[in-house]
Amino acid sequence: MKKNAVKPVMGLVLVYGFLIVTSAFTVFPVLYALLGAFKTNADVMTGGAILPREWIFTNYRAVWEQINFARYTLNSIYISSLAAIGSVILCSMTGYCLARKQFIGKKIVLSLYLSTMFIAVGALNLRPLYLLMVELGLHNSLWGIILIHVGTQNINVFLVSRFISTLPKELDEAATIDGCGTFQAFWHIIMPLIKPILGVVALFTFRGAWNDYIMSSVFTMTRPELRPLTVGVIALRYGSSAAAEWHYMLTGASISIIPILIIYLIANKTFISGVTAGSVKG
Repeated sequence: MKKNAVKPVMGLVLVYGFLIVTSAFTVFPVLYALLGAFKTNADVMTGGAILPREWIFTNYRAVWEQINFARYTLNSIYISSLAAIGSVILCSMTGYCLARKQFIGKKIVLSLYLSTMFIAVGALNLRPLYLLMVELGLHNSLWGIILIHVGTQNINVFLVSRFISTLPKELDEAATIDGCGTFQAFWHIIMPLIKPILGVVALFTFRGAWNDYIMSSVFTMTRPELRPLTVGVIALRYGSSAAAEWHYMLTGASISIIPILIIYLIANKTFISGVTAGSVKG
């Protein structure tokens, strides 16, 4: 009896130990940036205690005045919001077609989505995407960045299509009997039922677009006024004296973290319900 009782306790210890370690690795960088915003540059460079030796509250004002933070913030909001909206529209319609409709070449399309869903936008395909936007005349525009974020939704399209596949097809048949067309059945019947998974798609896309650095830095290299926050924060690293000003960089990073945390707190219920519904239906 004692040996049997020890096994569940050891299991709980391992589970909670793993959760504590992973949580520490996740929370520590965010906490370090938030607290580093109140440190002097010397305090940051020397390391030591995570708490500031002397709390400096003027870093935020100095950072805001040093670079065009208001414009960078608007650029990030513009990119992330439109990317999220476009992704919801694309994923919902494409997922519905893949889950419900039969058409010539459907297996080929599904194979292409499945074969490319694990290829992330990075060094491998950044140049081809940039050349494509050059041909479209969008390489010096925020729309180039937005279209790439919207167009690289392979995983989300697959998730939405799997989610829709679990819904009874009788719903579509009943809508057709009542005189609804394809779009009406999709808009009035399917859309209300897939809002949880679409909330997850919107939140993930918004986060990905907000945190993107490499692609945004390439597309805004010749037009600094189009930089988003992630690229603008790097400009804080070196001041007028050419010395590394890490306290300003951490302050800028903390400013860029705050909006995405607010978005998550607002959409927390939608995100949790979407993940839960997807896991149950899957």
